Order: sequence, then structure tokens, then C-alpha cells
Amino acid sequence: MAVSEIPDIDELLLELEQLEHREREISALRSKIFDRLASFPNEITQQKEREVSAERRAIHRRIDELRAQLAPLRRDADEAGPLV
Repeated sequence: MAVSEIPDIDELLLELEQLEHREREISALRSKIFDRLASFPNEITQQKEREVSAERRAIHRRIDELRAQLAPLRRDADEAGPLV
């Protein structure tokens, strides 16, 4: 593995944190859209719900990818023990 291929754990953690934050925002928006659809169903709101849901699924896929990348790095850090 070339040096440039080694994942930067700080960058991965930052991206994960940002995506988790965005996921919370998009989930809250999606909930509001569902409430609106329950009261006032219309095509425009349904389209918005589809777009928001697609973004949420993409975010979840990337979060899963990042967690999979980070898992062995975290396991290695746990096995190494505390830095004293």
C-alpha cells in the first residue's frame, strides 16, 4: 500500500462527524415533511420527500463506509493500549 493510500484517521473522523450531524438535520426535515404530507398531501411535497430520503440514504451509505474503514483502525488503537 502506497503512503498516499493510507487513510488519514483524522479526516475520516471529521467526515463521519459532519455526516452524522447532517443526518440528524435531514432526518428532522424528513419528519417535518412527513407531518406536512399527513395533513396536506401534494405532489410537490411528495417530490421533496423523495429527494430528502435519497439524500438520507446516501448519507447513511457513506457513514457505513466510514465506520467500516475506521473499525480496524480503532481496533488497532484499542489493542495498542493507552499512550503513556
